[in-house]
Amino acid sequence: MSWFERIFRRRRLYDELSEEIREHIEEKIEQIMRLENLSRPEARRAALRAFGNVTLLEERSRGVWQWSTLESILADLKLTLRRLRRAPGFAATVLLTLAIGIGANTAVFSVINSVLLKPLPYPDSNRLIALRLDAPGAGGLASFTSGLAVSPSMYLTFAEHNRTFQSIGLWSPSTANITGVEQPEWVQADRVSDGVLQTLEVPPLLGRWFSAEDQDPHGSKTAMLSYGYWQRRFGGDRSVIGRAIQVDAQTRTIVGVMPRGFRMVDQDFDLLVPLALDRSQLKLAPFCCNGIGRLKPGVPLDQANADIARLLPLWMDSWSNGPGTNPHWYEKWKIAPNFTPLKRQVIGDVSNVLWVVMATIAVVMLIVCMNVANLLLVRAESRHQEISIRAALGAGRARIARELLLESVVLGLIGGVLGVGVAAAALRLLVSIGPANLPRLSEISLDARSVAFTFAISLFSGLLFGSLPTWKYAFRRRSTLLDGSVRTTSISRERHRARNVLVVTQVAMALVLLVCALLMVRTFAALHNVDPGFSDAPHIQTVSMWVPDQLISDSAMVTRTENDITDKLAGIPGVTSVGFAGAVPMDGNQPNWDGLYLKGKDYGATEPPIRFFNYISPGFFHAMGTRLVAGRDFTWNEIYSLRPTVIVSENLARESWGSAQAAIGKQVRELPSMPWQEVIGVAEDVHTLGLDEKAPATVYWPAMIGNPYNPQPAIMPSRFITFAIHTDRAGTASLQSEMQQAVSSVNASLPLASVQTMQEIYGKSLARTSFTLVMLGIAAAMALALGIIGIYGVISYAVSQRTREIGIRLALGARKNELRWMFVRPALVLTGVGVIIGLGAAAAVARLMRTLLFGISPLDPLSFVAVPLILVLAAALASFLPASRVATVNPVDALRVE
Repeated sequence: MSWFERIFRRRRLYDELSEEIREHIEEKIEQIMRLENLSRPEARRAALRAFGNVTLLEERSRGVWQWSTLESILADLKLTLRRLRRAPGFAATVLLTLAIGIGANTAVFSVINSVLLKPLPYPDSNRLIALRLDAPGAGGLASFTSGLAVSPSMYLTFAEHNRTFQSIGLWSPSTANITGVEQPEWVQADRVSDGVLQTLEVPPLLGRWFSAEDQDPHGSKTAMLSYGYWQRRFGGDRSVIGRAIQVDAQTRTIVGVMPRGFRMVDQDFDLLVPLALDRSQLKLAPFCCNGIGRLKPGVPLDQANADIARLLPLWMDSWSNGPGTNPHWYEKWKIAPNFTPLKRQVIGDVSNVLWVVMATIAVVMLIVCMNVANLLLVRAESRHQEISIRAALGAGRARIARELLLESVVLGLIGGVLGVGVAAAALRLLVSIGPANLPRLSEISLDARSVAFTFAISLFSGLLFGSLPTWKYAFRRRSTLLDGSVRTTSISRERHRARNVLVVTQVAMALVLLVCALLMVRTFAALHNVDPGFSDAPHIQTVSMWVPDQLISDSAMVTRTENDITDKLAGIPGVTSVGFAGAVPMDGNQPNWDGLYLKGKDYGATEPPIRFFNYISPGFFHAMGTRLVAGRDFTWNEIYSLRPTVIVSENLARESWGSAQAAIGKQVRELPSMPWQEVIGVAEDVHTLGLDEKAPATVYWPAMIGNPYNPQPAIMPSRFITFAIHTDRAGTASLQSEMQQAVSSVNASLPLASVQTMQEIYGKSLARTSFTLVMLGIAAAMALALGIIGIYGVISYAVSQRTREIGIRLALGARKNELRWMFVRPALVLTGVGVIIGLGAAAAVARLMRTLLFGISPLDPLSFVAVPLILVLAAALASFLPASRVATVNPVDALRVE
């Protein structure tokens, strides 16, 4: 029988041992009766005297099996559970407090675990690198992008000549129109080069990866499906491989299906199509694609950066931007590789927010532990006499300490179990309110690591809040214990000190969290006060549309089709104005950019500064509620006649010509080969990238202009557009149905996508601030409530312990207001000390939050004045309520009881 088996069969072994001893005693009794002729009772007494203490012998025998410690612990555990059952109010209060605190910490840790700590879901993901470059000489380019993306020519150069990467790929998020399956459908499609899927090393569920042949622009057209789209549109049919679908009016053969859960880095998709690269048409620019690479085993990142830096001159020597251009023009940009691990790029700067939230929730957990420690101190004092008697009877300090700690650990573990349930519910809330751009949002879950964290924090918190009463009552001198058990007439300063320290600490921590929460509230208010550059967002309906080349190849017809759709949308009942643009503010689409030449300005050897570009139709500003501060809007006649006109933003006009009015009539162009465009209007500044970003200087081109890059085709329309429709019916299902009918009446193969109101887009742009605000607000509210409960508990306990003293004072003529002040004053003193300590800590924490704030100083005077006042008022109320009980004390009753 193994040791483990014997533990669970020990009761049977005990019974067998008792039976053997009983039989041995019976034999001894029979022997004495036979040899000494004694009666059975006399023989039994003689046999027991000869055998010794039966109970002691049994215990010693069991001690040989080494189970006494385990049994002692189990006995203490049963006793602990019995005591908790007898004190349901105390147990419920503690467990509820712990469940909320541990549950909140587990939920936030689960978010951090899923977003920050888990590796990306690819084999050896630590070798995956995001290919981004620095371009400090690009005239402000780095200030509004996350670095320079990779051009297709760069990708080919790097892939063919590098020495440090096992594989390199290029991909670009896009959209596609699917026809021929059911209704025309707009889907999220990623265009990927040969090497992307090989770099990620995730094999397809069905079929095969793309190969170099699929990348041939003149070869067969292929596509791969995501698992979700395969299930949604093809019902999981495994014979889908080889079937044809219409993608952007082009027939493509399905060659593979990716497995469930596969995402293109951090983006969901429906369809993968090859990024067909025609080497004969490639140039140095554009820098439009995301590059990823897999390092060879053992190659450090620095070596990869140096390797690619070596290839940049080769790239400029191997490609050009057309005849007559200087291929080394990009040397002025000072392009250099700045590769980072792919995971770091996916996470971005959201890690700061998550760690701030985790820190605040951890502070709340500390306050929870202090409150529970306070309750345990009160409970231990009520057991003071029991503990004193046990100590006098010989119970060791270690035994008493083990019993006290066991109770706190049991409370912590039960609180942890309840906390898991709280965390599961809180996670659903966090995911629902989490910012849409929070990376890996769909991967957030309560996994084994989170449960292990819950167990660890439960055990640690149990030991933490149990250590104070254990230290005070298990390791004190026995004489002190006995002395203290004589009477409970008044509580000593020593007993008060521990609870006072806990209250001061709680107040300080609550002040820190309240200041942080108020700073975020002020930030949120400041963002709402920013004029976004559009108005009446709830009544602006936006909807996107993509016109593929294969569907309408005639460039002029593209714009006429979009114009016809605009007219149809304008005819919908309730619609007051309609326009479209290449992008609407804050929609998350990466804006176009390029240098802008001003006529009459001598740039010498320098290049013009880079500006944002957007392509708009007549009426777009009116539909968006964007004011024209000078000049006028485009007209359709100007667009169809390709009249060289342009509208600029107000900040660009002021920067270039001094005022908006002065800009009218001036001329600009994007490229030296492009005709000069006359400025006919100046629009108010628009916060394109978000309210917390400075409104960029922007150039608004007409929806169709002459092609500045390639004479074939001669004109360049906007094929991806977003309509802005101003109507009181924005956001309704009936409007969406009528919009689809309006589009289908012009071209039945054009689906609509990204149907949302500007208010929804506006809300998403504030999602990160809202998320931080909500989390800090919850933490601050919990801290304030726990702080008030702590003060209330201390004063309430003090009143109950000094009832006799109150009775004597009342009998001697003390006034009740004086007695109330006797209890309120120490609470205010404790609060004041906590406020002073908390102000210093809050100032330090607020400086760390500087990147999360907008429009206010980390040392915002209002926040640092209002919060202490709130805490002092809350403390006064929390102490006055129990102190008011002195008015109900009857001096005669109080003295009689004592």
